[in-house]
Order: sequence, then C-alpha cells, then structure tokens
Amino acid sequence: MKNQYNPKSIEEKIYSFWEKNNFFKPNNDKSKKSFCIMMPPPNVTGNLHMGHAFQQTLMDILVRYNRMKGKNTLWQTGTDHAGIATQIIIQKKIIEEKGIFPKNYRREQLTKIAWKWIKKTKKIINNQIKRLGCSVDWTRERFTLDPKISKAVQKAFITLYHDKLIYKKKRLVNWDTTVKTVISDLEIEYREINKTFWYIKYPICTNNSQNVSSTNFIEIATTRPETLLGDVAIAINPLDSKNNHFIGKKAVVPIINRIIPIIGDPSIKIDKGTGCVKITPGHNFIDYSIAIKNKLPIINIFSSSGYILDILKSYDYCGKKIDMEYLKTPDIFRYLTILEARKKILTEIKKLGLLTKTTNLRGKEAYSDRSGSIIEPMLTSQWYLKTNSLSKKAILAVKNDSIKIFPEQYANMYFSWMNNIQDWCISRQLWWGHRIPIWYDKEKKMYVGKNEEDIRKKYLIKQSVTLKQEKDVLDTWFSSALWTFSTLGWPKKTEELKTFHSTNVLISGFDIIFFWIARMIMLTLYFIKDKYGNPQVPFKKLYITGLIKDEQGLKMSKSKGNVIDPLDMVDGINLPDLIKKRTSNLIKSNTLNTIINLTKKQFPSGIKAMGTDALRFTFSSIASNNRFINWDMNKLKGYRNFCNKLWNASRFIINKINLSKLNMYKKNIETKCILNKWINVKFNNLVKHYENNLNNFRFDIASKALYNFLWNCFCDWYLECSKLFINKNFFNDEKKLEIEYTSLNILEKFLILSHPIIPFITEIIWKEISIAKKIPFTSIMLQPFPKFNSILIDKKSIIEMQWLKLIITSVRKIRLELNIKKNIKISMYFQSHDKIGEKIITKYSKYLCKLSNLMYLKNLKNKNNKNNYIQKIINNITFYIPVEHKEKVIYNNDLLIKKLNKINLKIKISKKKLSDKNFLKKAPKNILIKEKIYLLKLKNEKNELLS
Repeated sequence: MKNQYNPKSIEEKIYSFWEKNNFFKPNNDKSKKSFCIMMPPPNVTGNLHMGHAFQQTLMDILVRYNRMKGKNTLWQTGTDHAGIATQIIIQKKIIEEKGIFPKNYRREQLTKIAWKWIKKTKKIINNQIKRLGCSVDWTRERFTLDPKISKAVQKAFITLYHDKLIYKKKRLVNWDTTVKTVISDLEIEYREINKTFWYIKYPICTNNSQNVSSTNFIEIATTRPETLLGDVAIAINPLDSKNNHFIGKKAVVPIINRIIPIIGDPSIKIDKGTGCVKITPGHNFIDYSIAIKNKLPIINIFSSSGYILDILKSYDYCGKKIDMEYLKTPDIFRYLTILEARKKILTEIKKLGLLTKTTNLRGKEAYSDRSGSIIEPMLTSQWYLKTNSLSKKAILAVKNDSIKIFPEQYANMYFSWMNNIQDWCISRQLWWGHRIPIWYDKEKKMYVGKNEEDIRKKYLIKQSVTLKQEKDVLDTWFSSALWTFSTLGWPKKTEELKTFHSTNVLISGFDIIFFWIARMIMLTLYFIKDKYGNPQVPFKKLYITGLIKDEQGLKMSKSKGNVIDPLDMVDGINLPDLIKKRTSNLIKSNTLNTIINLTKKQFPSGIKAMGTDALRFTFSSIASNNRFINWDMNKLKGYRNFCNKLWNASRFIINKINLSKLNMYKKNIETKCILNKWINVKFNNLVKHYENNLNNFRFDIASKALYNFLWNCFCDWYLECSKLFINKNFFNDEKKLEIEYTSLNILEKFLILSHPIIPFITEIIWKEISIAKKIPFTSIMLQPFPKFNSILIDKKSIIEMQWLKLIITSVRKIRLELNIKKNIKISMYFQSHDKIGEKIITKYSKYLCKLSNLMYLKNLKNKNNKNNYIQKIINNITFYIPVEHKEKVIYNNDLLIKKLNKINLKIKISKKKLSDKNFLKKAPKNILIKEKIYLLKLKNEKNELLS
C-alpha cells in the first residue's frame, strides 16, 4: 500500500472498473425491495455548478446505501433540453461564425445545428457526473427531446387538451424582447437600480364633456412615461380625501388626446407618488388586474421586439380584439425603442408644460436572466393549462402523507403557492423544444394529434386542405414535469414503470418547488394510476436542500466572480487559470479588476487538488436543514485530512498485521479484551446512529458520526493503544491475535459503512486488504451493509473505557502542565471519591501504566503524608506524584507567561471586533456566532492556564 493517498491517480480508474462491471444497473431481483431516485435533469447548456454537485452527492449516498442494503436499485439520469438557454447559445454561435444571424435560416437548419452541439455538451456534463462518483445507470440515460420522451410529451398534451384542461388565451405575460418569447418567473432576475418618478399633469374634461380645461389638471407620477400611449384610465383610492373628488370625471392623455375615465380602486396606495395612478393594462401587471376588475380596455403599444407600433392594438378585458379611437401613433414615436420613446415623449410633455417635477428613487427592475434584456409585460396569445382541479389533488397528496417533505418547513412553502396557483402558461415562442401538436387550416380551425397524417385520418381532412402546425413549443418545465414516468417508458405499461414507480425520493432545491416539483406532482397524479386505479405520486419523499453561498454568505454568481467549479476542488487549478475562468464572458466589464483582486486574495496559490471523496464528505457535512449554507474551504481541507487519516490507519493495519494468516483464524476468535469490547460497542452504536440519520436525510449528522468514530475512537484511542500491543510483546499470542482481528474487522466494516459517502478511497483500500489477505477481489459495493446488533449493548465496557480514557488523558495533562517528557517513567498515586472508578483503575492498572509510561499507578491509602507529593486534581480525581520525581518536573513560568500574553492579545482583538458597530451591522449572522464562540474558547483556555 502506497505511503500517501493520491486520489488523482485512482479515481477515474475505479469509476471505469465499476462501470465496466455494470455495478450501477438494477439487479432485477423481484424478491427484493426496489429503490429508485430520479436525477433532476441538469440543463444541457453548461457545466455543473456547486448546487448540482451538492445534490448529486446526496443522491449518490442514498443510492449506494440502498444498493448495499440489497435493494433492486435504479438511479435514472438524463439532461434537459433547456429551451431558451439552448436557443440563445446556438444563435450566438451562428453570429460568431457568420458575423450576423441569417434571417432565412429555417427551423430544421437551426435544430440540426443544436443537436450537433448538444452531443458535445452532454459528454462534458456526463463526465462531470462521473468525476463526482455518481453511480447512475448509464445504459438508461435520457434526454428530454429523445423520441420516446417526445411521444410521452405529445400524449400528455393531447390527453389534457381532449380533457378540456388546455386552452389558448390572450393574457399579460413576461416578455423577453430580445429572444421574442414569453418567459417564466424563474427566468427573471430582479436588479436594484436607480429610477426616476416623472410627475405629469393630465387635463380634466370640463363638466364631464369632451371639452378640455386649460386650468384644471390631475397629476400622476410614473417611472414609465413612454407607456402613456397605452393609458386607458386613472385610478384613485376612494379613501384618498385629497384626490377622491376626481373620481367619476374624465381626463385627457397628453399628446394623443385620448379621453379616459378617472375611477376609484381600493388597491391604489394613497401615499405613493401623487396617489393618482395612470392605468396601462397592456404593460403593467397591477394595471392589468385593475383593468380586468373594472372591465377596462387593454392597449398594446409595443411590437414583439420592443418597438413602438405605428397602429396600436386594442382589446377588451377578456382579450378580444376591439376598435378604439386614437390608436394611430404620432409619426415622431413610430418604431422607436422603449428608451428612445421615453426621451421623445418627455421632450413633448415638457413643451406642453405638463411636466411638473422629477424625483429619484431606488427600485427593482425585472431582467431576463437568459438574454439580459429588461422584461416587458406584454399582452400575447398563449397556451395555458388549467390548474385548479390538479392543484387540489396535489395539496391532498402532501397533507395525507402520500408525499412526505423534509425538512417539514418547506411543506408550508408548497401549500402557500398551491393555494394561490394560477393557470400555467405552457407555450414558448421558440424554434427549439417540443412543438405543440396543434394544426390549423386556412380558417384557423384547430386540430390536435400526433402528426399531420394522424390528424387527416382522425378528422377526415382531404389532402387538398392545407394544414400548418403551431409554431410555438412547450415550456421546458412541461416535459420535465413528466420526468419520473416518461423515463420509465410511459405511455407504455412497462416493467420498469411497474417496478420503480412511485420513486422513493426526490432531492432538489427550494427555488424550483413551484416551477418543477409542484407541477410534477400535479401531472403525475393525473396520468399515473396504480393497479387499483388510484393516482400515484411521483415520489414518496421529497428532500429539499439549502442553497450553497460563498464564504461571506453571498449568492454565487458569474457577475460577482465568486463561483467555484466543483471539479476545480477535485483536480486543483492554478491562479492564472482560475482568474481566466472567472473573468471570461463577463457581462459587466467594470467588475473585472474587483473579481481579479478577490480571487488573488481568496486563492493566492490557486485551489489545491482535494480529490472527490473530500469534496463529497464536505457536501455531506453541510447538508443541514438550513435554507442557506455558506461554503467553507477550511472544511474541505479538514475532510481531505480525514481521508489521509483513514488511509494511514488502513496502511498501519495492512502493513503491521499478517492478514492472510489472520483470515484463517477469524471464526474462532473470542472477544475478551476491554479495548476490543469497547470498540465493537462503539461501532455498533455508530451503525444505528448513522442509518437513522441517513434515513431521515440528516447527512450532516451521519457524516459527523463517521468522522468522530474514525478520528476520536478508532485512531486516537483504539489504534494508538493497540500499537503498543501489536508492536511489543505485551500480550500473549491469543490476545495479540484478538487485537489484530478486531482492528481488521472494524476497519473493514467502517469502510463498508462509509463507502456511500467516500466511495473511491474505500474501494481502493478494500482492494489492498484483499491483496494482503491473498483472496480474490470483489468490489466493496457488493458487500453486505453492517447491521445494528441489539444484543451487543455492553454498558459495562463503555463505562470502564470512559474511566480508562479519563485517567490516560489526565496523566497526559499532568505531564504537559509539569513539563515531564513522555519518555520519562514516573510513579503515580491516586485518590477517587468514586468507588466504581477506583475499582476500574485498580483492575486495569497494568494497561494504564503501559499506555501512560508509568512505573506504577496505585491507590494512595496513607493520607497523612500528602506533603511528600505534587498534587493535581482533575475531574474529581486527585493524582499524587512522589517528591522523589521532583527533579523530573521542569517548571516553566516564562512559557506560561508567554502563553497568557498571547491569549490576552487574542481576547482583546476579539472583544474590540464584537464592540465595533460597523462589524455588528454588516457581518452575517454565522460570522457573529463564530466570533462569540471563539472569544468564549479563548477565555476558557485562559482559565485553564491560570487554574
């Protein structure tokens, strides 16, 4: 076994070994329970980020754990076609190659380019998944645009349409003027920006007639003066005593002279702006709801690209086209962009003397996170899925525990959204995606079917009748919502669907509870039924992870330059390459120097290679119930040290023990030694604690239990004590054999237990043990998982070992305080008020002397000559060192003073920090808690030195 653990040299070889031997495939043993996890399909557009790596690690832990428990296990993998994101990337690629985007490109040409590009990106993503050690069944890999998945999507749409749950309607939507499509709320990024309120006077019609007063005005405040072209009313809160006298009158829209009503509406905020709000329902969601409520018309002033129309489009509150006056746009505004129109309209308003003042404010603006352009609310015709009846069943599924949510607080988030759900806009104006299976004839009559041939046959349409398919595609989330059953062969009744559905657990983030998880529950309940005809849930348990932020508690983003590629922590990356990665393709070039300086400060030598297991252990250790989780590079380093500790402990056992000889005796070895009894009980307790926490998704507690057992129990105590017995002839052959057997037995079982979290290092050590035993190698993945033994509850061994540990640490502390070197043998006496402790110390004095390098450890019965001893009281035990050893005691007051001065300085710095108002105001909560704990620790250290 090599001296040092080098993950880079083994990880890819081990994964290849697993894959070639088909260890990731289901065993298809029908006598065994099934276990299935569906990997949320990552977008095919880019590299996996920290969130992906975090969640995939947790999934793999559960998959490996259940596979080793003997279950018929399937981890279904795949990628999402990512409609908008993919289309933008392909169009950018074409522009880079051609210089421009050719307008004559047909849909077929574009999709062909996309498919070619996707073949490459899927390989990159799959390689990243493999590097993380994910044991997915690659033979069943799926893509949301695969032919089989497409058939499932088509079937779902057609069924929902025939069941009158899908309809088409004009509504106000979030519109991306760059990509020219509706986008979901998830694809919107809200940015805090400087805004301006422009105060504009609207003339009042005299005596409610068409005549305009030259002296009577109503003043409104708006951040969007360009939209006055689409004004249909002015609204005032009826309780607004300053302005409510205007209600019932009419006003004139400046420049275009459209006469509009002044209405009362209780939703208007009296203290905002002037309290009088211009209503532009075609380009504002709040105004749109007011228009629906008050049955006002709706005017669309922009084209799909965000330019002012020459003839404005008008509709009634239901979205039906109507004729109105004053729809012709003045020549000076036609075909202007939104910002150009704003400037021009403000110029004209000033000329008319109707601009009274401006005020500045900070406010949020909605941007498309795909194109970066400002979102424009737009009235468009879209396809919708009715959700009222679907949501009721989905709510009930969680309430009756058909689906259990972990942690429980996320159930409230789910209910909150589901109780206020709106119909789902399922269409997108893209060329990439699942094209909606609707065809139109010349009269715009709609037909639904699998293809044109199917429709002609179904509706008896002649070949002479021209049919054209709907150009829109389905929202990416629609195909993803079918993921748990479409990947298992639905709409066919496959064996896989029967075996693995409902799946056992879904692991995902809280940010997509609404966009994916809730919709998946609704559609699965609708389409999938068990053998009794009852609706099936997509998964029985839902585990929601927290969101990983950087070490300062900030969201990781490209624009902030604080993103860490998980594989850079696995393989390492030098500083120049890290800077290049963080600064390439920046949208905001002014952040370049800030990002470079931040990276240099954070990683002056780049990122050191830590290996996959260290990263996986870190992910497991931070998987708490918190909503936000701060990444900590020091934890990663700590768990790399844990891997080294496991490697060195294994190396010691393999090198020091004749494993092949030991293998022959193991069945006849009885456990008698206190050390062996204790470690067996501790491991047995670990198995129970570890499994309980894994089963309840407390990966953090489970990994902490592994860490504490290996480091504090097995290495620091058991192996350290065993070394004396293995290396020297302290025990007879029988007892030595018992120690050797127990050492190996516990190591082997610990490797199996920890394999789900750290698969690579456990596999390679398992192989080394097989070589040393001179037996055929079988993967650790195929080993039976350790079981908790309810009979092996030996409280006596635990109590005795606690006393032994107490005595040994006390003696070590005395040596340290008195500066007595470890290699110097001394005599020691003790007095204990605890009779049990006294018996245990006497019983194991031989062990204690050996482990503490004492000549003897005896009970001091003569209490009259205490002056002949140096006394130390530790944990209610008084230890006595004979004065004859005084020459071996080296008092070092100078060293003590130095230590005190150092601690006092640290206490002073910490107190100053905690009294700094700026620090208290700006520091994240977790940093404040850390600092307070640090100060408390320093004070305890000081008290110990002074005691």
